[in-house]
This record gives sequence, structure tokens and C-alpha cells, in this order.
Amino acid sequence: MTSRVWQHPYVNIFKHMRVEEWKKTSREGDVTTYMDKTLMCSVFRIRGSIPASNYILLPKTSTQSLGLTGRYLYLLFRPSPAKHFVVHMDIAAEEGQVIRVSFSNLFKEFKSTATWLQFPFLCGAAKGLVGPAPSTVRWTCLMMDLQYILSVYLNRRHSHLKTVKLCANMSVKNMFTSDLVLDPGVSFNEAKQAGLASSLGTGPMPREMSFPVPKGGSWHDLYDYIRWVKLHPDPILRLNRIIGFGGATMKCALWTKSGDTVVYPCHAIIVSMKISSGQQRFFIGHTDKVSALTFNGNSTVLASAQTGIQSVVRVWNYLKTNCLAMFKTHAHSLSSLSFSYSGGVLCGVGKDGHSKTMVVVWNTLRVTKGGEVSVLAKAHTDVDIQTMKIAFFDDTRMVSCGRDNVRLWRVRSGALRSCPVNLVEYHALDFTDVAFEEGHSADREFASSRSGHILEIDYGSVAIKNVRRLLPAQQPHAQRREKQTFGMGLGIAVNSISVSSAFCATGSEDGFLRLWPLDFSTVFLEAEHEGPVSLVSVSDDGLSVMAATTSGNLGYLDVSSRGYSTLMRSHTDGVLGFSVDGIRRRITTASCDRTVRVWDMDSMQQLYDFVSEDTPCSVAFHPSLQVFSCGSSSGLVRVFDIASAKLLAEHRQHRGEVVGLAFSPDGEFMYSAGSLGSLALYNSSQEDHHVLRVLGELTLTTTHTIQLELVELLLRVDVSILDVESTTLDSALKVCFSPASTGHLLVTTSANKILWISANTGRLLREVSKVHKHQCSSLAVSEDGRFLLTAGHNAVKVWDYNDIPSQMFIGHSQPIRQVNFAPDQMAVVSVGDAIFFWDFLSCLSVCMSCLSVNGRLLSNGMPRRTAPLPTSPPPCLDISSIDRIGQGEYRCSFFHSLFLRFGLNTFRMRYICMCIYVCMHVCMYVCYFVVCYTDSLKVEKPVRPDCYKHFTPRFKTSTLDQSTATPELGEEGLRLKAVIGYNGNGRANMVWNPETGLFAYSCGCVVVVENLHTGSQRHWLGHTEEISCLAVTNDAQTVASAAGGSGGSRSLICIWNVQDGTCSNTISYHQGAVQALSFSRDDFFFLTVGDFTDPEVALWSTRTYQLLSRVSVSGPLHDVAFSPSAASQLACVGSHGLYFCNTHTQGLDVELKVQRVCVPEEVGNVELTALCYNANSILFTGTNSGHVCAWDCNTQRCFMTWEADQGEIGVLLCRGNRLLTGSNTRRLRLWGVAASCEIHRLGSSALVLLEQEMMLDGTVVSAAFDDVMDMGIVGTTAGTLWYINWVDNTSIRLISGHKSKVNDVVFSPDESHFATCGEDGSVRVWTAPNNELVVQFQVLNQSCGSACWSPSKGGACVVGGYSDGTLRIFRLASSEMELKLHPHPVAVTAIQYSANGQVILSAGRDGLMAVSSPVTGLTVRLISDHKGAPITTIQCVKKQYKEFGLEGNEMWLAASADRRVSVWAADWMKDKCELLDWLTFPAPSDSLPPSLAAFSPIDPGLVVYTGYGVERELSFYSLAKKRVIKKIALSHWAMCFSLSSKGRLIAVGSKERVLKLIKSSSGRFQDFLHHSDSLQTCRFSPSGKLLFTVAYNEILLWEVRGL
Repeated sequence: MTSRVWQHPYVNIFKHMRVEEWKKTSREGDVTTYMDKTLMCSVFRIRGSIPASNYILLPKTSTQSLGLTGRYLYLLFRPSPAKHFVVHMDIAAEEGQVIRVSFSNLFKEFKSTATWLQFPFLCGAAKGLVGPAPSTVRWTCLMMDLQYILSVYLNRRHSHLKTVKLCANMSVKNMFTSDLVLDPGVSFNEAKQAGLASSLGTGPMPREMSFPVPKGGSWHDLYDYIRWVKLHPDPILRLNRIIGFGGATMKCALWTKSGDTVVYPCHAIIVSMKISSGQQRFFIGHTDKVSALTFNGNSTVLASAQTGIQSVVRVWNYLKTNCLAMFKTHAHSLSSLSFSYSGGVLCGVGKDGHSKTMVVVWNTLRVTKGGEVSVLAKAHTDVDIQTMKIAFFDDTRMVSCGRDNVRLWRVRSGALRSCPVNLVEYHALDFTDVAFEEGHSADREFASSRSGHILEIDYGSVAIKNVRRLLPAQQPHAQRREKQTFGMGLGIAVNSISVSSAFCATGSEDGFLRLWPLDFSTVFLEAEHEGPVSLVSVSDDGLSVMAATTSGNLGYLDVSSRGYSTLMRSHTDGVLGFSVDGIRRRITTASCDRTVRVWDMDSMQQLYDFVSEDTPCSVAFHPSLQVFSCGSSSGLVRVFDIASAKLLAEHRQHRGEVVGLAFSPDGEFMYSAGSLGSLALYNSSQEDHHVLRVLGELTLTTTHTIQLELVELLLRVDVSILDVESTTLDSALKVCFSPASTGHLLVTTSANKILWISANTGRLLREVSKVHKHQCSSLAVSEDGRFLLTAGHNAVKVWDYNDIPSQMFIGHSQPIRQVNFAPDQMAVVSVGDAIFFWDFLSCLSVCMSCLSVNGRLLSNGMPRRTAPLPTSPPPCLDISSIDRIGQGEYRCSFFHSLFLRFGLNTFRMRYICMCIYVCMHVCMYVCYFVVCYTDSLKVEKPVRPDCYKHFTPRFKTSTLDQSTATPELGEEGLRLKAVIGYNGNGRANMVWNPETGLFAYSCGCVVVVENLHTGSQRHWLGHTEEISCLAVTNDAQTVASAAGGSGGSRSLICIWNVQDGTCSNTISYHQGAVQALSFSRDDFFFLTVGDFTDPEVALWSTRTYQLLSRVSVSGPLHDVAFSPSAASQLACVGSHGLYFCNTHTQGLDVELKVQRVCVPEEVGNVELTALCYNANSILFTGTNSGHVCAWDCNTQRCFMTWEADQGEIGVLLCRGNRLLTGSNTRRLRLWGVAASCEIHRLGSSALVLLEQEMMLDGTVVSAAFDDVMDMGIVGTTAGTLWYINWVDNTSIRLISGHKSKVNDVVFSPDESHFATCGEDGSVRVWTAPNNELVVQFQVLNQSCGSACWSPSKGGACVVGGYSDGTLRIFRLASSEMELKLHPHPVAVTAIQYSANGQVILSAGRDGLMAVSSPVTGLTVRLISDHKGAPITTIQCVKKQYKEFGLEGNEMWLAASADRRVSVWAADWMKDKCELLDWLTFPAPSDSLPPSLAAFSPIDPGLVVYTGYGVERELSFYSLAKKRVIKKIALSHWAMCFSLSSKGRLIAVGSKERVLKLIKSSSGRFQDFLHHSDSLQTCRFSPSGKLLFTVAYNEILLWEVRGL
């Protein structure tokens, strides 16, 4: 403020700097003074044509500054005739940048960078050309608006003038700065008479600066006055809000110290948003996406980094949003920043010019006081660094983590040194984040990893203090996670960790934000997200936890209220287009991320999310209804009703991309334009939006105006011939109509022009060239016809429609795809990398609420405060060279845009305008739409109910690849022979009819129909996802099965014919999973119930399986049943109570009427989870608290309750007067209930008697019994189906399976048995012919990772390798453990008997291999060649290998995760083991897929390998030739493979659920899609006749037929 006061009203620069003394200024070359006859005073003359050698510099050195804050610079000079001059000015911006502004008659065109502006100068006497000054050049007063120049061209705010350099060939009288607009042609007397005063911002030129004018003469006749000024320079746009998050990273967001504001990047802009109001502030200055942010301890200084080749760091004053410093040290990929608590030290991690990791530490102590930032220390390293943080207790200490390392760093004596933390067996983990427990001991810090391990590190000893592993919950549903354990198993992949003084927050790959106590004993609070959580951050007060996801969501959890709030959602890819609903203030956007989203313009909250399998390209709102249309890249046009999320219509009238959509203003018609030149007209007054007319392909490079009601061509303009001087073919890109009063059609072209064309005659009225630096991508005209909007590359320009001057606004980091005015004309919206909302500060002369043009009422809105417009435009500058479409072969014409408006004279005429441009080729895609909701103020995200009865599909990371080569019927190389196990995760997924003997159940995506007498199986294949439930008709001739859809599609219900096993019909209706199915008593109706995401009851006809009626309810439904006494009656139970339903038939119409009844008060606040009818109109319901309620169906009244169990009841069955209950306490209970008349009369629970009870091995999920409840079949979550006989009070296992993941399956040498092992620590042995479980060996609290059989005849022993590093040998004959060995300190990953059975070879996760004696249990040899990389495979074969120069009788190999294979020769009787060959398959480091190797069973001298590499392939390596002799290409990365001894067959399993059978000799293959998850094991039998495949706990046995 003080500096501004002394500089008012102006500063005489030459006098202020005492130029004549040359102490504060410098001169170079030929600089002299002379007496000018025109000005009659002494002036400076600079001669010499080399600017670098002849100049005057003010001030003397670059470290000094003029510090002149005046807005306007006045230069009084005269260029030398026939010569060139240059003037350089360094201007400091408030953002911290120094911008050089140069002008010269030497420059031919305008050029700009982020820090330099170059302007061509046209002398006043020149004839319109830039060049040497003419001989008649006069003294000139140049006025430059410095604030305007920085604002318009760089979007910067002017601070002060730093330096001025006057170079070559000019005479200079003086320079001065001022905040006043001074007129040199006005004398003091004239100014006084005109009322000009400095208080009004104007005035005459000061006397010492004025040019002499003879009495009676005119100033303008003698001198030139050039004004480079915007007299009213307030920007016409002001950035208000941005919808978007992330860009370069989704792992970057900060809390302020107060905890009421979050700071996060949105591509190149940093956003500060108050969480209470959503108000945003912006930090603008980066030119590429922001990759890192960090605060100092009190949130006053903010540092940011940008990615790309311009990896600069900016330091900001957070409160003022101005840039304090900018510096560049790293070459690129700056990924991590960390401020010290004091703000005096800043640390960054990036890459140098050789792409090597470089850590730099800067001294930022003086940056807030205007000082420079210097490098304290830097270091190069080969270790991977994911994140790096400065310790809060010491500015010189840091900690970093990455793949395979955690390191401590310290700055000492100008050097940056590090030491690794001793990670012992955890050295191979992929560490993701580190966190300090602030406020406590400096010795305590935590590191998280992708394997779920949390390491507590002692800072002083540089060692691990404690290790914990976070595992998913063991309960079958997500709401109960009280029991968290830290044993071995599949851990939670933790992406981020944050620690407060009271708890620790983790964000993980499974989408959960979890809060833990500091001992990690249990989860006490969690929040589930739609995608992986990439960032968690606890606020300083510990009351809020922020979370960010990879899907672009940002929110926070309020710890005290346990409420979660979403702060920002965003598209994860570029936004292609938008449309605004002005009535409801909503905006819909289409994005490359294949979603269409609807947003509230005021709250910025996402309301709806529509997901597509291809790319939506264009969208348009209906002018009055809550309806929008969407066009996609495949040519489909769909119309959606937003309120009901219903697809109203779908049309494919275009072969190419839909590039334009529009509704007529009255909403009666809709129009669409295709990229190949087709145009379609639809009747939007009807719900189906049927097609009225289609106009075929039009010619290229033309603009058409068409009257669509008659489909007549009204006007055609060929823009390619408008520029006769151009050598290239011009074409139209975008079009729009101006308001009807002007009658203009505006066209942007590929030559970077805007053409004004008469909409009546097609005559070219005017044009503007070089509109943007690149081609104009969008344009729009305001409703009052005063302003024009254009977008080109990353900038938006606002033009005065009539006078053509423009203002440019930047902020986008990617090309802008569309820009338009909001319907109320008070805002501008631009989309590209994100959604930008700008305040439009136009000057409106009348109230917009009553403004009309030619009788047409404009959009309503309140009057705004006025912002003056430019009255003196800046010079028209040639801003860039243009990009033109190259010439070549033109094969097809493309529509590029669509614009609609009213006709010029009548409302009955509707015009549509299209542009066509040329392209070389067209790509077409096919898509389907799925509608889904997201949480918002009006649509809440469904919450899964807290009861086990509700089906939840098992979490899967695999996705099905449907583009596979499945074999033709009858030509299959494999036939599914048997399915081992039952899916205990399903609900009511078993049916049994005692009369017909039908017995069916599900395992994975297969329906298994088994003969209980013979054990033979039939398999119904039609699903690709996990089956949730089954239902059977009363005549047992039809079975229905339901499973979720793949890839986000709707669920699939298959209707099976029991006799021949064919699928007679399919239903795809429910959005989520299907919770329940039921057939009516007469089998005329079929009922389906959606899960909690889509709680809807749908009624279908079993004759046609057409939808008859549907009813949506407010809460989740758990069970449904038809009444056995009345076919029209049914009931449902759910979270909100009991629903009595009746079907009413009128002709062909069927209506489903529902009456909800609340739960009786005496049972408390519970959910009804199960129900069943008896034969006398009595309905029994079970609750999640263990109560059973009896209801009178006629009065819909509960007349009796009793406590039937201590847990949740999930199964209820009634036969006569006997009632069966099954619960999550594993109890199966049989109750005797009195006759219905006795219950009605007495209403007492004394008439309910517990007759029998059984304890099973898991929660009861399905049951089926005979008519008298004597015998039945019951399924549990343990994967077991039990035969129950109440008469004998016995239970027999019918079907057994693994509940958890199966890690290995192996045949015995004689194929009489096979063994499986799993995550639950069990080793199970089965008989091969009938697949019955013989014996199960269980080890508690351990996981069994691998198993093998002893090679002795009969396979007498099986050995398992466990997660505690032990081997256990079990003898089959005695069913007991024979020996326990402990050769490894870490988990065993592979195990194998030697070929003769003399030793056991085993390998651990640390890469060490052990050779142990199965007799003594001693470890006889340790092999460390693979140390550090987990072993994936060990295989032994008998082989004489004298041809290799070694003696012995066995060969064995080991493959490790680092893509290395070792081959060994051994003679164990002689204690010989020598390395035969070492194979290395180099590839980038990655965790997937595994490295696998095996000997060829036909030629053991051949090793087959597959793993991660440049190509997906199988490699055949010859040990004799020492090279790869053959390769077979794969379509997917192999997760497992097995080689058959018969037919040269190879089985390969992939993460895409594909089992591929390959014939190695020919490369011929077949694909099989019978699993619902990623394949992890495949194993041929020794004979090659059978094949086992495993996906999670699904075990399939195949009969091998061959190829």
C-alpha cells in the first residue's frame, strides 16, 4: 500500500532512476544524448542494429527491481527510420512468475509461452505491414495496459514492473507508470473544462512528459498515440466451480490445519474447497497435470508439482493463493512431495534425464519473505520409491517406501544419505505408504503394503518392531467384521495409511476405508467405496478421515457421527460433451470413461450414473421433461427417463458415431446426426420416440440447412471453395445459429476460421481467421446476440459478436470439447479434462426476466451487476500458424456437429444445420447400456442389510473374456465329468423332490443334477457368474436358476427342462443379484426378487415367461413364498417387515397388489429373514434375532411369537404340524406346532414343542424335506450337503467341498485317490471313481499351500506344505499324521517328492529350497540359488542324463517369481545334486502372472515355460540345444498350466476364467468357460485321461478326449 501511495499519480522513471548518472542504470554500445529539434529538449539516442550490444537497461542488475506498481506504462520514443528496434519488459505477476513482454518491428507474428510474450509492432506511419520504421516515422506516445496484457494472454495478475530494456535504433525521451488513463492530446485547460480528474481515473499528460504543440496546432497532427489498452479490463469470465478430481493421480488430497477445508488437484488446477459449503478457491499456474501436493505444519504454505516433461515445483501462499516461487530440478515424473512441519525444508522424488530416480531436498526457509529456493542435497538411487515423507520431529530426516524396500534418509553436511530398514523375510513386499504417529515418540512409524502387512518400524534401530497382517473378515457378509486375524492368507491390499494419536486409517484395494486401533486388534469403523481406495488422510483433530478412490471420488468419514459425505465425484477420463437442464439446474455429461452422468449444478453432486459398454459421444436434455438422449460411438441413440432410470427408446439409425443430438424447443421432435452423413428425425412426443424420417449420407465439405418436417433441402453451402487462395481443401467443423434477429449461421472450419453466413441466402458475410492456436472445437452465441464463445485446444475465448475483440481464458490442461452458455445466460460451461463453471459477467442493459428478441422470450434470470466492455480494442494480432487437414484420399464424409434453433419467421418451421468433414476410415462398435444409481442428495446408495440370509456374491477380481474359441457341439476335447463340492455361499441353491428323485444344487456357475443312487452327474451350463438361488416347480419338471450378470450387465435367470437338461428360456431383468425365486402352487406364475440394490418383486407367466407385473419396495427383501392353499396369494419378508401380496387377473392383465405389515413390537427392532406357509393359511416368519412369528393370513395379524434360536433364522420349512428352523448358530431344529385351530384359540407358545435338534458344520442356507418332515437334505456354508433322517436322528454327508480357496489338487500315482488342500488348513483325500471324501486332515490356524503324493505303490502317504513353514506327512492307511518337518521359517509355496521317493523337495516364500528326509525328518540340504524370489513350481522326473555330461538318475526343476528356472541333476542315494542349467526369461518386474515351468512328459529333456514377458506365450526350451526351440502364442497370461502324457496336450488356465486346451504339436486349441472365477490350478492325471481344474473353491473334473 505504501509503495502505491508514493507512486500516485505517476512515476517519472528516468528521473526516479537518475538515468544520466548511470549508477542505477546501465548502458551498452552506442548510447548518446542529443537535442531534438521537434521536442526541443535533450533525449537519448540508441544506435546500432544488434540489440544485445546496444541498449539501456533499467535497473542496472537483474537482482534489482523497479518495483513500479502502476497499471499503465507510457513510453515516449521515436523509432529510427528504416531500422529495427526491440523493447523488453520483465513484469512480475502476483502468482510469483516473472513474465517477459517484448515488442518490436522485427517480429513478424505473435508468439507466446508460459513466461514470454512477443508482439509485433506496427509503426504509426507504416502501410499496414510489420517491418522497418518508415522514413516519416514520428515521435510516439505508447500506452501499455500491463494488467490487461497479463490477464488476457496468460491469465495472470499484474504485480509490478521489474525491468525495462530499450534496445537498438530508437530515440527515447522518457518513460513513466501510472494508474491513470492519461490523454496526451488534451491540455490541462481542456481537461479542466471537460471535467477530467484523477479521481475519475483520467487526466491530461503531465507537463514534463508532454510533447510540445504550437499554438493553434493539433497534437494528433504532429505525433502518434498508440494505445495498447483495455479501458475497462475486468475479465468477462470468472472461474466459479470445477467438477473434477485427480488427473495425474488419485492419491493426492490434503486437510488444512483447521480441518474444515480440503485441497486437491483437478488436472492442472489446485482446488481448495470448504467441506461445509462447497465453496472453491483455485491455484492456477501449472501447465500440466498436478502430480503431488503437500502442506507445511500450519497450512500456510502449499507446495505442488506437475507431471510431464515440465516437472516444475510451485510454492504458494495458501491464504492469498499467490505463487511464491517456481523451480525445476527433476527432468520428469515428479511423483512425491513432502514439506517439513516448519515449512523450511521440502523434499521431492522424481526422475532425472536418464529416467533414474532422484531425491531432492530444497531449502524453503526464506520463500515466504521473497527469498529464493535452493537445493540442500540430492541423491540418485536405484530403489523404487512410491512415497517419501519428512519426519515431523526433525527437518533433516525422511522415510521412504516402495517395492521391496523401506528406507530412512538424512541430510547431513550437504549430503543426502539413506539406509534400508532390515525387513528380514518381508523384503519382497510391495510397500505403498508410510505414516508417522504424530505427537508421540519419534521412534514409531508404520508402513503399509499390497499384501496386507503393516510394519511398525523402530526409527532408532532401523528395524522392524512389529508386523501385523490385515485379513478380510471371515463372516459371510460385509457388515460383521469384528474378528480380524493376522495369520497367513490372502491379505487386504493396503494402498494408503494415516495415523492419528487414537487410531489408524487404511485405504485398500477392496474399496474399504477402515479405522483400526493402534494395535490393529479389530476394525471399529469402516466405509465401503465403489472402487479401490487410493488415499486416506486423518485430519489434525482426528475427527474426520478423508478418502479418495481410483474411480475419481473424494469424501470424508465423520468419526463421531459415523456418517460419510461425498465431497466430489468425477469422470475418470475426458468429457466429450454436455447438456444443461435450465429448469432443474442439472447438467448431463458424456465421457470417454463410458459413463453418462447427471449433476446438480448448484451442489456439484452427482445424481445419476449411466454406464455404457462403448463411448457415449453426445447428449441432449428434453426442453421440459426429465428426459435426455444419448448418442454413442456405435451409432446407437438411446432415450432415458431420469426420474425412473428407465430406458424409453433405443434406435440404431447411424452406421458411424453419433456426433449431434437436439430436441426441438417445444419437445415434439428429436434429431440426431451420424458421422457418416446420416440424419434422423424422431417423434419425441411419444415415449418410444419412433423414427419419422431418415436422411441418407450427404456430400462432403458442405454445410446444409434442412427443413426436417418435409425433409427438404433449403440451403447448401460448400465451404471448401470460399477461400480461393487456399491450396488445401477446407471443411466445416462446427456450426451454430445466431439469434433469429440476425439471421446468421456461424461455421468453424479446418483452416481455423469462423465464417458468418446468411441463413437465408448462404452468402458469406464476413470471416475471422486464426481464431485459436489450434482448430476451433466448439462455438456458441449468447441469446441476446452480443457475445460469441469459442473453444480451441485448452483455451476459451469470449468475443464481442459485432466488433470481434476477444478475451482468452485458460485453465484446462486438455483440449476443450464443448463450451456453451447456461440457459439463464449467467454462466458459461466448458468441458474437457473436467467440468468448468464460469460466471459470465456481461453488461446487460435490461432485466433478463423480461428480455425478448423478435417475440421470443429469453431464459429467466435476475439482473447482474454490470462489468464494462472494452471500448478500445487491442490490436488484431496474428497469434499462430494454423493446422490444416492434410490432403489425401477422401473415402467418406463425416458429420461433425449438430445445431438446432427456431426458424426465422415462424414457429412451424424447424431448421437443422450439419457440418461435414473428411476422414480416412471409420471404426464401429456395439454397446449396451446399464443404468445404475449413485448416492446424492436425492438418490441414496443402497446399503446391504445386516443379515446372512441376504445373498452377497463372493468378491472377484477376475473378469470373463467372452471373445473365446469355444468348440462346436460334439467336437469338445474335454467333457465335464464331475463337479466336486457345493457352493455354500448361495442361498436356497439346492432343490430335491423325494417323489421324482430330482436332486440339483449349484457350484460356481454350474447347476449339478445328481443321481443319489448312482452318484452320476449331469451339468447344466448357461451361467457365467456365481449362481445365487434355485427353484423347482411343484411337478418337478422345471428348474430355475439365477446368477448375476457379467461385466455389470443385468442378472440372468435360466429356465431348465429337467428331462433333457436344455435351457428353454432365459430372463435378464434385475439390476443386481437375484435374492429369491418361487413358483406358484399351480405352476402358472413364477416370482423373482432382486437383491438390496434392486428391491423389486417381478411376476412372470410360466407359459411365455413374459413380465406380468412388478412392484418395487422401499427396503431389501430376503425371502418369498407362494401360498400352498391359494395360488393367488404370496408373501415376502425383508428389512421393513412382511408384505402380503395378491395377484388380480383381468383378462390378459395381471396386477400384483402389496400390503406391508410391520414386525410385532414384542420381538424388537429386527428384520424378517425367512418365511413359510402351512396348509391352513398360517404363515411363519423368522427373524435375525432368532424369533419365529406366526401370522393369520386372513387377518394379516401376528398371533404368536417364540424364541426359536439364539441366532438369525435363515431357513424355515413347514410340513403339517412340524416346523423346521435353520440358523447361523449351525443348529437345525424340528418343532411340533399345534393344530391351527388350537393356535387361534389359545395363542400360546406353550403349544410349540422342540422335538429334535442337530448341530451341523456351518450356517444353514438351504433345505428340502419330504411331506412328513422325516427326511431331507440341508446345505451349509461349509460347502456340505447333509442327508437328515429325523426318525433315526442321523446325518450323513452327501456332498462335501471346500469353503475357502483350494490351493492344490493332485492325483495319487495309481489314480485311485486324489488329494486337495486349501486356505482353511485342511488336506482332504477323495476316492477317484465316486469322488467321495475318505479322510480329512485338519491343521488349525494354518493354510496349506501345496500337497503331493509319495511315489510308492498305492500312494500310501500324502504330504502338505503349510504357512508356518512346516511339512506334515499323513498316512492314508492309519488316517494319522506320521511325521512333522520344519525346514522353512516362512510359508511353503511348493513341495514335491523325488522321483524315487527318497527325499522331499520343498520351497518357501523366501526362495530357499530344502531337501528333507521323509524317514528322519531332517533337512539334508539347503539350496539358496533362488533366494529372494518365491518359488512357484518344483517338479521331479526320472531321467538318465549322461548326454548332459553328468551322472545320476533324476532331474528336477524349480521356477521362481523372478522369471528364473533352475534345472538340477540328482542322485539322492549318493547325496549328489548339481545344477544342470539355468534359464532366465527377462521382463519388467511385475507381480502377475506367475512364472511356471514343467518337464515335457514325452521328452524330459524339454522344459516348457510361461510367465510375464513381452508376449503371452509358451516357450519350449531344449536342455540339449540350450535354446528355445518352439513357442506357442497364448491369448491370455497363464495363471496355471499342466502337460499331459497323452496326446501332447497342454491345459492352460487364465485370470479371464478361460481354460485353454492346446495340442502342442499343431498349436490347435479349444476354450472352455465353465468357471466363475480366475483359474488357479489345473492338473492332468498321470495317465492323461483326466484333468482337474480349480477356481477358488470350485473343483471340476474333466474327461480328456483329445484334439
